[in-house]
Amino acid sequence: MRWIDLLRMSSGNLKKRKLRTFLTILGVVIGTASIVVMISLGLGLQQSMYKQIEQSGGMTAITVTGQDAGGGMYYFSYGSEEGEATKYVTDDAIAEIERLEHVKTVTPSLTMSSVILSGNYYGYIQLVGMTPEELERQHMDLVEGSRMPESNSSSLELVIGNMVPMDFYEKGSNKGYWETQELPDIDFMKDPVFLILSQEEYFNTQSGSQSGGFGSEGNNTPVKAPKKYVVHASGMLDGGLDTYSNGSYNVYCDIWTLKSFLQKEYRGRAIPGQPKTQTGKPYKFFAYTNAMVQADDIDNVEDLAATIQEMGYRVSTNAEYLKSAQQEFAMIEAVLGGIGAVSLFVAAIGIANTMMMSIYERTKEIGVIKVLGCSLRNIKQMFLLEAAFIGFIGGLAGNLLSFLLSFGINVVTAHGGAMGMDSDISYIPVWLVAGSMAFAVLVGMVAGYFPALRAMRMSPLAAIRNE
Repeated sequence: MRWIDLLRMSSGNLKKRKLRTFLTILGVVIGTASIVVMISLGLGLQQSMYKQIEQSGGMTAITVTGQDAGGGMYYFSYGSEEGEATKYVTDDAIAEIERLEHVKTVTPSLTMSSVILSGNYYGYIQLVGMTPEELERQHMDLVEGSRMPESNSSSLELVIGNMVPMDFYEKGSNKGYWETQELPDIDFMKDPVFLILSQEEYFNTQSGSQSGGFGSEGNNTPVKAPKKYVVHASGMLDGGLDTYSNGSYNVYCDIWTLKSFLQKEYRGRAIPGQPKTQTGKPYKFFAYTNAMVQADDIDNVEDLAATIQEMGYRVSTNAEYLKSAQQEFAMIEAVLGGIGAVSLFVAAIGIANTMMMSIYERTKEIGVIKVLGCSLRNIKQMFLLEAAFIGFIGGLAGNLLSFLLSFGINVVTAHGGAMGMDSDISYIPVWLVAGSMAFAVLVGMVAGYFPALRAMRMSPLAAIRNE
């Protein structure tokens, strides 16, 4: 019997019992959709991680952190830090690292807690100073009309994160977005904005003003108001309050301009966040929060990180973070996929039941075609094709349903923003569609294998006598 004849007979038999076939296919649809959607959630988390790693320098990046200077600086990285730092990240340290083999670039970064004032509002921000090269490497999406800050400018230009307005409060009431669900009435690109470099000094001023203009320690030392710098925003990150990215809560600026402002403002005094002697006097060197090292090749990252660690710095790499995260995501995807596979297992029982019922109903037909000379192999292939048809149609419809469910999940979660992610929470790649289709067909054929064997082994004479 030709393959075209087998296909025609198999599809024809399914059409004869439309309701039973529909219900059996529906089980496969639900099972396939369950597996695809469950796995897509794990893949969505993985895609978000890849995007964050790309924004933080990629797989060849090494974050170098020095000895903790204390006060006012944030130390943050994605990878797991190794070793105890015995040195500060200074200009000399950067030059030393730059001379190492396999080092492509080294750029310093300075992060400090600052305050922005505008009109009747004040906001606590994390000010991040980076070089122009490192700012470009962050792959930040800016709103139309925005640009990156100019380097070594006479005025400090800022790039405002799209979620920074949520950290602003109204003067007097001290209520912010989380209390009122209203954003401050500020146009950062047009309204005058003032920057206070040190949050600590701003807090001391507020405490002093509430106690009559003197310090909060019970002494009569007047509190000196910190200097307010007139700044303006050269750009803002694109996205609303539900669009999260690595820089959503940060305010970026040029590190060289920031460093110049700090050295002028605190000339002869200790800069907030900078290391001090035991007597409270500042050192002559300037310490950065960390340095971003780019290796020339991913194969050299591990050895280069070990060399820098031996020099007395803490190091972390995205490769280490990715390796551990991939293991965790593999476990998550396996668990989610296993939960979805239960539905497909139930559907497989339905397929087996449908095929067995079909054999009982077509016993005489099977006996006739055997007497007419149809081979046992053709009979087995016919029933296996029917089961494969059920799996294929159910897998195809299940994938269509998966795309609809995935779209709905992404819309409800604001494309990951509501979950603190910067990409869709559900991600369905092409390989997952192809794999689920193949798996659905395989499940159908496995479920139909034993009924097909039963039909093949049936006695022709007993089948013809069957009523």
